[in-house]
Amino acid sequence: MNLDASTLWWLMAGVAVAIELLTGTFYLLMLAIGLAAGAVAAHAGLGTTAQILVSAVVGASTVLGAYLSRRSRPGEPSARAERSVNLDVGETIYIDAWQADGTAIVKYRGASWTAIHRPGITPATGPHRVAELVGNRLLVDPL
Repeated sequence: MNLDASTLWWLMAGVAVAIELLTGTFYLLMLAIGLAAGAVAAHAGLGTTAQILVSAVVGASTVLGAYLSRRSRPGEPSARAERSVNLDVGETIYIDAWQADGTAIVKYRGASWTAIHRPGITPATGPHRVAELVGNRLLVDPL
């Protein structure tokens, strides 16, 4: 059985897509696009070296593009900041005083909790809303 070069490229692209579907690796799909470009280069009658070069350039470009695209978007909010995951998120607490280290001790749900504020925010006394649970500390935003 003698396989044409384009057939081999298409088979490799198909295998890459199948593995991507099993693993959920988005970058492997980008490499499959590069393999498909190698198949198109074979259909165009380019030599083996040119096919490999086209496949490598297209595959690397799509991976780099996907990486830069994902990197430029803000990350998903932490599950710790979602009310459906943590019932403390959104609750109101009152802070009487902040300590020198940027923490405050508050009474919440019948216990003493350590509250922290976001970086860059000047701590103020008064009512605050729980934004997230960071370990065993309440990250709070002023109201």
